[in-house]
Amino acid sequence: MDFTIRKLEKSEYPVLDDFLYEAIFVPEGAEPPPREIIYRPELRVYTEDFGSGKCDKALAAVADGKIVGAVWVRIMDDYGHIDDETPSFAISLYGEYRSMGIGTALVQAMLSELKAAGYARASLAVQKANYAVKMYLAVGFEVYDENDEEYIMVCRLDRL
Repeated sequence: MDFTIRKLEKSEYPVLDDFLYEAIFVPEGAEPPPREIIYRPELRVYTEDFGSGKCDKALAAVADGKIVGAVWVRIMDDYGHIDDETPSFAISLYGEYRSMGIGTALVQAMLSELKAAGYARASLAVQKANYAVKMYLAVGFEVYDENDEEYIMVCRLDRL
């Protein structure tokens, strides 16, 4: 699969709502939640007024002439929040583009951007049952904390 990674343009930020919905982990055999779930306050923090924060950064994966995935970061009080200096990750791909290395490339590109911008680390939250846990570990994230359902993971950028 040929794909490119580029900066997500401001005019394209509305697509982050699509990818926020795609990022919701749905266990095998479970029904996906209604799309309106992305308008809950605990999920709005990922996309509301995106681009207004100094840390807001987004990259897109483009394949077949369209955006097929996105990774974005911001300092927000989300599930992966560890402090007010550490950007939290959000990433997703349309289903048919998963397991092709695109997500790994997106994460690595964003980690490089954050390191170049002087950030010390990045964080994320991921469901323990999510197959993406293996990818996060492979690119340098470590388990920082956990609860019954999720890992809070951190990548120390000085180790990249």
